[in-house]
Amino acid sequence: QVQVVESGGGFVQAGDSLTLSCTASGLTFAAYSVAWFRQAPGNQRERVSCIDRQGYSVHGNFVRGRFTISRDNAKNAVRLQMNSLKPEDTAMYYCALRNHPHCSDSWGDFDYWGQGTQVTVSS
Repeated sequence: QVQVVESGGGFVQAGDSLTLSCTASGLTFAAYSVAWFRQAPGNQRERVSCIDRQGYSVHGNFVRGRFTISRDNAKNAVRLQMNSLKPEDTAMYYCALRNHPHCSDSWGDFDYWGQGTQVTVSS
């Protein structure tokens, strides 16, 4: 049974940093591209960052160099380091896995998803 678990969310001040973690079990993690999506109330879900099988990463334009995504296949884990957080980064953040060599910006292209971790940034 595949399980995807996110952790690391919280309540921070603008300008602070947070590190989100995603761990997965029940699958061959190295075969998956892994993305972080987010959704705020009233907004559409959007892809934040993604890292493919080879370790190549892509980010949403709104990231503007503030976030870094990395993976550790030995630990079946992906981290999203978020710096210089802004109130508009407030959202539920979800980890998603895709059994494909490349990333996608479409939620429906992913095979497994976690339950999400809440990030709240106050001004």
